[in-house]
Amino acid sequence: MNLVDSCGWLEYFADAANADFFAAAIEDTSQLIVPSICLVEVFKRVLQQRGEHDALRAAALMQQARVIDVDSRLALSAARLSTDFKLPMADSLILATARMQDATVWTQDSHFEGLPGVRYIGKPN
Repeated sequence: MNLVDSCGWLEYFADAANADFFAAAIEDTSQLIVPSICLVEVFKRVLQQRGEHDALRAAALMQQARVIDVDSRLALSAARLSTDFKLPMADSLILATARMQDATVWTQDSHFEGLPGVRYIGKPN
């Protein structure tokens, strides 16, 4: 299973420099999970930058995969990961979701660099 971090979705939707890195994981929706926190982050950013129509289209594409909602078990796991790895809340929810679903995280967020179960690519300069 794969999980693409919010920054990966945004990179893909913008067809930016690292879009190809995320494409295979995003386009294989049968093996893709989407944490609900990623829906929040991506919808918000696309709404701010490109408007509601594009934001709704982005959310619809993301929902072709299996969306994982936050429940109490996931929340507590995320809190522990946040403490252990000094991760922001959203990142800890993403990592906890991946671990609970046995998924690989695909990201260009440096908070994840070097963590087990993560495919990381640096942001281009």
